[in-house]
Amino acid sequence: MYNNNNNNNWNDTKSDSVFNNNRKANYAKLCPNGYVSNDPNDKLANIPFVRPRDEALEEVLFGHQSNSGINFDKYQDIPVEASGRNIPDPIDSFADSELHELMKFNINLSGFDIPTPVQKSSVPIITHGRDLMACAQTGSGKTGAFLFPILSSCFKTGPPTIPKNNTNRYDSYMQNCCYPVALVLAPTRELAIQIFDEAKKFSYRSWVKPCVVYGGQRMLDQVRELQKGCDLLVATPGRLCDLIDRGRISLCLVRYLVLDEADRMLDMGFEGQIRNIVEQNDMPTEDRQTLMFSATFPSDIQILARDFLKDYIFLTIGRVGSTSENITQTVEYVEEDEKVSLLMDILAADEAQAKENSLHLTLVFVETKRQADILANILMDNNFQTTSIHGDRTQYERERALDLFRRGVTPIMVATAVAARGLDIPNVTHVINFDLPKDIDDYVHRIGRTGRAGNVGRATAFFNIEHDKGIVKDLIDLLEEAKQDIPKFLLDIRLEMDYEQRAKQQRYHNRGGGAFNPNYRYISRLNKNNTVDHRKDKEVTTYISGKKTTTTGSNNSMKAFNGGFIPYTSSANASNAENSWF
Repeated sequence: MYNNNNNNNWNDTKSDSVFNNNRKANYAKLCPNGYVSNDPNDKLANIPFVRPRDEALEEVLFGHQSNSGINFDKYQDIPVEASGRNIPDPIDSFADSELHELMKFNINLSGFDIPTPVQKSSVPIITHGRDLMACAQTGSGKTGAFLFPILSSCFKTGPPTIPKNNTNRYDSYMQNCCYPVALVLAPTRELAIQIFDEAKKFSYRSWVKPCVVYGGQRMLDQVRELQKGCDLLVATPGRLCDLIDRGRISLCLVRYLVLDEADRMLDMGFEGQIRNIVEQNDMPTEDRQTLMFSATFPSDIQILARDFLKDYIFLTIGRVGSTSENITQTVEYVEEDEKVSLLMDILAADEAQAKENSLHLTLVFVETKRQADILANILMDNNFQTTSIHGDRTQYERERALDLFRRGVTPIMVATAVAARGLDIPNVTHVINFDLPKDIDDYVHRIGRTGRAGNVGRATAFFNIEHDKGIVKDLIDLLEEAKQDIPKFLLDIRLEMDYEQRAKQQRYHNRGGGAFNPNYRYISRLNKNNTVDHRKDKEVTTYISGKKTTTTGSNNSMKAFNGGFIPYTSSANASNAENSWF
């Protein structure tokens, strides 16, 4: 909390290069002494750097809430495991947390009463200044988990002071440079915009000005927005590197670095740019808090965590790479030429069952961009209001398609993988995999567009043995873990595949081949997606239904990977795989 002696420092805390004259003049009108007290009934009136309420802006930011149907009772049974040293206890409610009063006010305006499991654990960890590597189910509230404590800390500390003797290599550009205190990196434009929208909401009435930069939009427009001041920056790696090279952004004041959907960024080839941003520029190392969030954490992500994080806490919410039990999953066997007909039957049935005056959105995933447009046109021709989104569309077209879909103007959207990761679109009640992906992690992220934040949802997959045989075993494992019904045809296919595998093993032995390791599939998956905290001095704390258990050391009885937890094995190969990234 501030004292009144600091109230007059407002005009000295930001140079004209960051907080330009127009913005300073605007804020000076609202907060001439660093705080306002225009409303005697406003509990925040005497807190420094808090703006007065704006009813019109509140309607824009908080007017459309979508928390109905949230099933938080189920969340209480989700296992939470935190490993590290001196792990802070989780919070039970936002009201009892150490968050700034303005943050609690904004959370209340958003209609959130109970924190999700990832928020219960992440908020105190980040509030206490610890680095964090968090793995949680998609749709579990990860964005709020890092925005709430970061913004709260910014509210408490107030605006930073720009170094007078800045030795940045872009001194000649200083009049056009901005200095964010928090940086959030995201893999896609859509996710960056989504995080930015949430940041605007939760920074309401504060001094913090969020900005977003990404490719596909005119750089000049983004630079002009940055020149108005930027305190929290959401960016895609490519556009951020470009703006840093042009001297428009300095990272010398960054206190918080967030890598959201980190595995997706590495999948898209951003590792070099991420390392350049973190290691080759003027970003602080000692005074920086680093947070990594994702639904899965394969070994290459853990290597990145080892390089970027210090004395971090490893947090696992539920099973790594799993799906929510709030999603009812159905797998339909369908021939390729019958897919469109079955899809229209399902959409017609959903339309007939939908309640009046309620928003029900359906997301249909296909593999190719061309197919997305063709299928959308077919559905439109059959009186289903549909839009499509894929990588060949312009940024304006993609944003417009998402807006029409969110508002229910076109309640059906056909999409490629561009919309599969990270996007939080409220009221998506049904996800249909018209084409199944080749990798089970992609399936997890696709169906994670529904059943978010405790809401219930449905997921339907069209299965064809000619195209989808490779995902059968992982799909069955996932359905079993999520306590879903498994169709008999999938079990029959797996039985046939097991028989073929045993026959291959027998032929291999008959030819005089070397010893066959029956655990080769397990070893392969462990190598690919190992998410075990290997630190020997760690403390492991587990919370299930509010009950806490704590152990020390590195010999966990359960090891987490890919589709869930598996019993620890003493296999020499498995041990080597576990330690391969250290």
